[in-house]
Amino acid sequence: MTLTAVAARYAEALADIVMGASSPVQPQEALDELKAFVQTLRSSGELYTALTTPAVPVSRKKAVVGRIAEDLRLSSVIRNFLFVVVGHHRIPLLGEIAEAFDLQLDHRMGYVRAQVSSARELSPEQRGTLNGSLERLSGKRVRMQFKIDESLIGGATARIGSTVYDGSVRGQLRSLERRLIMQD
Repeated sequence: MTLTAVAARYAEALADIVMGASSPVQPQEALDELKAFVQTLRSSGELYTALTTPAVPVSRKKAVVGRIAEDLRLSSVIRNFLFVVVGHHRIPLLGEIAEAFDLQLDHRMGYVRAQVSSARELSPEQRGTLNGSLERLSGKRVRMQFKIDESLIGGATARIGSTVYDGSVRGQLRSLERRLIMQD
């Protein structure tokens, strides 16, 4: 099993718990809590070392995680999940687990992700219109992630999985060029 597969299995198990009918925590809250712990872990080299060093007993690591969970006001679900991660020596994978968990939640709630590139920042109205168009095209709810691409003259491109929707000026010019060539 590859490291990515390991992270995916932990993420799937956490999603099973969080998406369960009797879960005391909402999926987005669980994700936010997990990300908060990952951020805390990334912000302290000493903490990361303490939680990944084999010389530190697991009981000590769990005590540290418990204290941080208390400070961050993490739910019992996320705290217990972190105890499992520590107990199985998977702290180095926690960032990857959080990313896989985020994707797993989106998948289970019927969302797809779209990476949108635009020449400049899109207004809220433009984002809303683009979101509606992408939802119609994909047949699913869309979560968009934006980035500025200065190589674009204008417009935007969106990638959902392996499909690219090109609404950029450059893409429109290419399309026009192809139509003109076909008419000759």
